[in-house]
Amino acid sequence: MKACGEVKALQEAKTVHEHLIGSFSPLKISIYNRILEMYLKCGSTNDAFDVFEKMPRRNLTSWDTMITGLARNGLGEDALDLFSQFKQAGLKPDAKMFLGVFYSCGVVGDINEGMLHFSLMSSDFGIVPSMEHYVGVVDMLGSTGNLDEALEFIEKMPFEASADVWETLMNLCRTHGHLELGDRCAELVKQLDPSRLNEQSKAGLIPLKDSDLKKNEKKKLASQSPLEVRSRVNEYRAGDTSHPANDRIYALLRCLKEHMKEAGYVPETRFVLHDIDQESKEEALLAHSERLALANGLLTSPARGQIRIIKNLRVCGDCHAAFKIMSKIVGREIIMRDAKRFHHFNEGLCSCRDFW
Repeated sequence: MKACGEVKALQEAKTVHEHLIGSFSPLKISIYNRILEMYLKCGSTNDAFDVFEKMPRRNLTSWDTMITGLARNGLGEDALDLFSQFKQAGLKPDAKMFLGVFYSCGVVGDINEGMLHFSLMSSDFGIVPSMEHYVGVVDMLGSTGNLDEALEFIEKMPFEASADVWETLMNLCRTHGHLELGDRCAELVKQLDPSRLNEQSKAGLIPLKDSDLKKNEKKKLASQSPLEVRSRVNEYRAGDTSHPANDRIYALLRCLKEHMKEAGYVPETRFVLHDIDQESKEEALLAHSERLALANGLLTSPARGQIRIIKNLRVCGDCHAAFKIMSKIVGREIIMRDAKRFHHFNEGLCSCRDFW
């Protein structure tokens, strides 16, 4: 189950689920919880909901897995509705559950509700906020662009903020273009734990973690696994021209670009860091790995079928905008998992509501 979730192999996940039901019924709650987690990591919220509704019994982990998993799939409202159902059933949340609640509030962009839950966790449930909770609230505020509010929240903390808190705000500042505040946060991170700052963060860029840098190695190992082979997973890198259908892939992307421009798309070439002319920058955007994957998916999958993409880094703003428009043009649901979360693109919209 863990392997299915890690490589986002939905068909294999369903096979494992069927095998467990057929061979080991009745299942323990712990197994049901792992099935929930597996489906949510695969981005299949419908399957997760189906399992959750059919569970004979649930525990705190069941609810927490669903709330956090739904939020990470961009279904923040569903996650918060589930949290309301949890409380209405007379159940008491634990400290971990509130982390999922804060994330859910960030997904829907409702910081007022998030701050209300932060207040209620201690007043109504007797849970003393930990440093991890403060990081969660800062992430909620910052991911929705409320960076000044996040800074004010940190300054009012009852104890000194950790490097985790300042690093979270630093990354969000740079994501939203608040470079001055990002640099201030970087100085504080440097004072608290200089080992956290790599060359990218020192230069004022959104830092890549060591785990991100090693993901190419992990992907090579994953591509040799039977799950990957049976799922026909293809791997792409930015600028890749080695695919057998390379000419058709780029031709389709150029054709889509023209349709997208007619629909109002304007390429955000600021995401191309090379010093080249405007036309070359637009061409470079076409070569982003997620676009190559999408084009091949459109060429090889059944019409109107769902397309699933995994990206080991954060999706850039231009590709995010492009995928929203392309989902409407081609009439497909596109599910992409980047380093931050799941994005469900459908009918010109994304489940993240442009907060990611």
